[in-house]
Amino acid sequence: MSHFAKVENGIVTQVIVAEQDVIDSGIFGHGWIQTSYNTRGNVHYGQDGQPDGGVALNKNYAGIGYTWDGTGFAAPQPYPSWTLNQDTYLWESPVPYPTDDKQYTWDEATTSWVEVENGN
Repeated sequence: MSHFAKVENGIVTQVIVAEQDVIDSGIFGHGWIQTSYNTRGNVHYGQDGQPDGGVALNKNYAGIGYTWDGTGFAAPQPYPSWTLNQDTYLWESPVPYPTDDKQYTWDEATTSWVEVENGN
């Protein structure tokens, strides 16, 4: 079985599991694009969650509300300042996420990462 995304006007409206011949029969209508839950950021991942060199399918696994442009699936833009990486189809912040072990949240007003207070 494979996963397929229903695309209407460039937007994913549904994701189902079906056999290719069922999709090809037209019983569910047209506009279905195959997607793979093993694909993220234009990389194929194995059962262990590690890249395995397999074929990445359509950049990312599709979700409802994702866009389809004929090349790949992209999640909705999380913030206006973020840009879509044309290779991975993942959104990137204008400032890299800090590499220390603290937790951060994005502040669009200042276009910066703000440390999340622990509360202790």
